Amino acid sequence: MKELFGIDLVSRVHCAESGEESSEAESVYSLKCHISHDVNHLHEGLKHGLKTELEKVSPSLGRTAIYTRESRINELPRYLTVQFVRFFWKRESNQKAKILRKVDYPLELDVYDFCSDELKLKLQTPRQVLRDAESAKFGLKVEVKTSSSQNIEGSLTSAGESSSIDIDKADSSVPKKQLTGIYDLIAVLTHKGRSADSGHYVGWVKQDDGKWIEFDDDNPSIRKEEEILKLSGGGDWHMAYICL
Repeated sequence: MKELFGIDLVSRVHCAESGEESSEAESVYSLKCHISHDVNHLHEGLKHGLKTELEKVSPSLGRTAIYTRESRINELPRYLTVQFVRFFWKRESNQKAKILRKVDYPLELDVYDFCSDELKLKLQTPRQVLRDAESAKFGLKVEVKTSSSQNIEGSLTSAGESSSIDIDKADSSVPKKQLTGIYDLIAVLTHKGRSADSGHYVGWVKQDDGKWIEFDDDNPSIRKEEEILKLSGGGDWHMAYICL
C-alpha cells in the first residue's frame, strides 16, 4: 500500500509571532486540493493544501498562537491520489455543505514544483531521460550526456501500469523503476448533487486501449476524453471528488 499509494511529506512549522520553527515528517495517502474563491485549477488548490495554518500552544509565549505549516513532497508513490475538498462543516447553519465551484484539472499532472529540494535532485536525471526519449520519438536530436544505465518510470499509463524507458536490462544494480513526478490521469470518482448528505457517486476509468468508461452502477458507458475534463464542477453535473 505504501509503495503504491504512500506520499511522504516534510513540513516546516513556523510561528511568526514567537519565531519558533520546527520540522515534521508524515506519510499520507492523498494530496488535498483546497477550494476557495481564488482557486480555478488543481495546481492552485494543491498549493493551498500544502500550506495551512494551525493553532497550538507556544512554549515561549505560554499561550495559544498561530503557526504556519508549509509541506513538501519528499517521496512519491506509483499512483497519486488527489482529493478535492468539496465537503465542509458550515458553522452558521451547523450542517455539512458542498462546494460547487469549478476547478479544472489536467490529463497530465506534474508535481515537481511541490517536491522538496532533495526529491527534486533525485528527479532531475529521470526527467531528463524522459524528455530525451520524447524528443527521440519525434525525431529530434538527443545529446547523450551520461552512460549510466537507467530504467525510468515516466508516468502512469492508461492501464495504471508504469510506463518506463528500458535503457539497459543487464545492469541489475540499477533500480527498475524511477519516478519522474509526472502522472497521467487514469481514473476519476465524481459526486453528483448539491447536497453533502445525498447524491450519486460514479467512477470514470481509462482502459488499456485508451478509452474511458463511465461506471454508473450496473450501467457502463464509453465516454470521450474531452468529457472527462468536463467533470470539473460548477453546476449540477458530475464533479470530480477524487482523481487517480
